[in-house]
Amino acid sequence: MNPQGERWTVEQVLALAPDAASRKAGGKLAAAGSWSGAGAHGQAVWGLCAGSGSKPYQTVVDLDGPGYRCSCPSRKFPCKHALGLLLLWASGEGGVPGGGEPPEWAEQWLGGRRERAAGPAAAAPDGGPG
Repeated sequence: MNPQGERWTVEQVLALAPDAASRKAGGKLAAAGSWSGAGAHGQAVWGLCAGSGSKPYQTVVDLDGPGYRCSCPSRKFPCKHALGLLLLWASGEGGVPGGGEPPEWAEQWLGGRRERAAGPAAAAPDGGPG
């Protein structure tokens, strides 16, 4: 969601793409049939995307930032899977249901991001430098 708590627009998602090829590939993955286990809650969107291997790619997006994690081997950020998931979510057509909690693999990454964002100030009792 954007800072106002609204679902992103397709244009906002496409603006994140590193290049035209990623926009095109992400658009092809923006179909509910490409995803399983997709969901959104709070500032996170996640899902499993069938790829060329035996295991689906685990894709999670932290909307606060944003930040992306995908188990695919791509060196582009965000990868086509993250873009496809975000495009599906942005369309609001039910491919990414709201509510529920992220699966363990997504929660681990999101939790690590929250801990790193809190930094050393969170570890000090007075909130100041450690």
